[in-house]
Amino acid sequence: MKIVYFREVGKMLTKKKKAFILVGMVALLVVTGCLNLFLSKGNEEVPASSYESASFLTSYRASKLETRQTMMEYYDSIISTSTDAEQITETNALISDLASRMEKETVLEGMIMASGYEDAVVTNSDESYTVMVKSGNFTLDDAAKILGILVKETGVSATNVKISSV
Repeated sequence: MKIVYFREVGKMLTKKKKAFILVGMVALLVVTGCLNLFLSKGNEEVPASSYESASFLTSYRASKLETRQTMMEYYDSIISTSTDAEQITETNALISDLASRMEKETVLEGMIMASGYEDAVVTNSDESYTVMVKSGNFTLDDAAKILGILVKETGVSATNVKISSV
């Protein structure tokens, strides 16, 4: 068995073999680049900012719904374990309030998206509303339009509304 060292490998390859290997590697690189261009020609790329804002709104909405679901489960456990009629009545009122808030938020989100925005998330707490809208170029007119929807549908004061674009 013969051990071949790195220096000896270089001597073993002739100049023609080296040139052939180099040309082959360059040809493979060119073919790979051409295939990449040819295969990706029909694919339209989504702008990164659009993807990031959609992802943020989606994850925020999922987190909000998970929190609300946890609250409902907590209220249900209070009702099922409590023997105090007053506590059960208060918990039912909290469930009703939470369901009402969730319904308002869903209606407002739908109205905002129907006004021409790709996505929107609305949260409300104690007569204040926060609206996050997916919009590429958000202007003061857009904010006024959204504010008008919230004031008209909820009767809340404009000072209790926060609108942001993501």
